[in-house]
Amino acid sequence: MNMNENIVSIGEILFDVYPAYKKLGGAPFNFIHHIWKLTGNGKFISRIGNDSNGKEILSFLTAINFDASYIQTDDEHPTGTVNVKLRDDKTPDFIINKNTAYDFIEKNKSTDELINSANIFYFGTLAQRNEKTRETIQSYFERETKYFCDINIRQDFYSAELIKSCLKNSNVVKINSDELNIINYLLLNDNYDLDKSSEKLMREYNIDLLCVTMGEDGSLLLNQNERSKYCVKANSIVDTVGAGDAYAAILCIGYLRNWSLEDINKIASEFAADICGIEGAVPKNDNFYDKYRNAINNGS
Repeated sequence: MNMNENIVSIGEILFDVYPAYKKLGGAPFNFIHHIWKLTGNGKFISRIGNDSNGKEILSFLTAINFDASYIQTDDEHPTGTVNVKLRDDKTPDFIINKNTAYDFIEKNKSTDELINSANIFYFGTLAQRNEKTRETIQSYFERETKYFCDINIRQDFYSAELIKSCLKNSNVVKINSDELNIINYLLLNDNYDLDKSSEKLMREYNIDLLCVTMGEDGSLLLNQNERSKYCVKANSIVDTVGAGDAYAAILCIGYLRNWSLEDINKIASEFAADICGIEGAVPKNDNFYDKYRNAINNGS
């Protein structure tokens, strides 16, 4: 374990409910699960309901020895769920249920101390749709850590004000090209162009590292000095749920370890493509990670 990789994630843990089965998910959980499997480190702050889904989550996390000590239990609100249907191209159509436990994450002494010890703090925008969790997450801004924002524009769970606040407080930002288009309209007030809009966003918000994912067209990485485009074709796609979260995990590790953009983009893209070959976002087989552990331990 690299001692400079005290990575903390906050936000939703939930069940993705497909027509015939359900899978554990939520971008912040998927992200930190990959971090933990790849590096042996990673802490997660969330909230689940005192219900059967919540108990199932705790039972699973206990069984895999994942640290659940920062996951709160809510007696009033249910564990988060998302109804998922796969389109013909295996991309998901989501209906995200409202007023669930992760909308009410509380700040306390232990979470405060955890953030203060972090080297990087990962958060998204979806969990901030409700005032309570939004206040908790934003109370951790402006500390002596790096910030990684994964923009998740879903349904109507966002605003220009929220996105602007997140961008202003982030060192690393990951978005997809559709989200960049929306942000360009909301905040940049310019004609949309993938390259120009990306560069303008990075400049205006003083972002260290910007990632724009483009689905089957690959991904674009930019920092103040260089850029990288990379595309890898996923074989035998089962579903694309969680591919972006897998990319984000490698992106975070590569940023902390000062990898070149080319190395980050290549390894992150390949990891995301492999995730597309399984059901859901989290591999059942631990051997899935061996290839990427080796890449990370060998310095990419």
